[in-house]
Amino acid sequence: MAQSARIEPDISFIRELQAAGGDTVKKCYQCATCSVACPISPADNPYPRKEMIWAQWGLKDKLLADPDIWLCYNCGGCSDLCPRGARPADLMAAMRNMAYKKLVEPTAIGTWMSDIKYLPILIAIPAVLFLFLWWFMASINFHGYFPHGGMFPMPKPGVGIEFARVFYGDYVIDPLFMVVVGFVLFSFYKGITRLIANIGPQGSVMVLGKRKHWLQCLVETIALEILPHSRFAECGDAEEKRIRKTGHMALVFGFIALAIVTGTIAFGHWFGRIPFLSGIYIETPLPLGHPIKILANIGMILLLVGLSYLTLRRKGLDAAKQASSYYDWYLLGVIWAVAVTGMGSQLFRLAGLTAPAFITYYIHLVAVFMLFAYLPWSKLGHLVYRTAAITYVRYMGRK
Repeated sequence: MAQSARIEPDISFIRELQAAGGDTVKKCYQCATCSVACPISPADNPYPRKEMIWAQWGLKDKLLADPDIWLCYNCGGCSDLCPRGARPADLMAAMRNMAYKKLVEPTAIGTWMSDIKYLPILIAIPAVLFLFLWWFMASINFHGYFPHGGMFPMPKPGVGIEFARVFYGDYVIDPLFMVVVGFVLFSFYKGITRLIANIGPQGSVMVLGKRKHWLQCLVETIALEILPHSRFAECGDAEEKRIRKTGHMALVFGFIALAIVTGTIAFGHWFGRIPFLSGIYIETPLPLGHPIKILANIGMILLLVGLSYLTLRRKGLDAAKQASSYYDWYLLGVIWAVAVTGMGSQLFRLAGLTAPAFITYYIHLVAVFMLFAYLPWSKLGHLVYRTAAITYVRYMGRK
């Protein structure tokens, strides 16, 4: 005899989902146009149709255990073709936004990240911290390195403006960001662990021979899907594919270039003090012709190019078919702040404009902190969570 199951909708979850960007979910009448239109939706487990009905029913546990919300690339094709204006692409994005808030403790940061009224708090944390450090380091003569130059120490002859004279790296900036990196890595570890636990096994598969190791699946995911952005070539019309792929690839490779620069400088600066490694010692500021400085400027230009593409695309979206959430604009705004202040502080330094250079660099530090310290709760965190979800379903044998 067939067993009946009682469905108990989580009304508060439905309301929260609507507030996060899925406000049109009730318009869906299950015509399946969205799943048919999606070029990357698997035939045996199509989305986003099932997510729409789960959302209407308030099935919170099923949605949180659904890997497909991370496999969707949000091209908006399903929303464009929806005959009811239910905007399934927005619903998938809203579910990811909710997941960012809840995957990692403290969830208060996720709450702050989801509402513009908390933006002053997110800004104030690094702004007050770096302002205090600026004032404190400018007020002391630390080992003779700060020759009473105040908040805006004058350039040294032959050296020029040095941000390290008040934003001292060895005992202030470097240790602070090391703590931030450790906090972010630990948070992502907890988030990925919870994500995999929520998803659970996606069925079983018979494997002839030795099963792939999860590390091999991770390498395949990064090499075949994440770095080449192969899925972007399948979603949307030709112009949409070009804009989204170009914008996202420019951002990703810009961040990779800047990560290489930061890692190389940190390694050379700290390990170059060891006698037998003295040849790799690096001290900033680097001259414009230095290979590391060239790579840094290339990375910054890639960020600006990617941001321009993605900002113009988002501004051109038809709000009746696909809306932009606060999560979208927050991320773009912070990366714009990082890129513009990074380039601006360099230009002011080269021009010898002391006060504008230090003020711009201060804002740059605040923006960098906001980008990375809040990363596990921001939209940029999907790069990590999506990679984890794709790796896991690949490991479980699902195509």
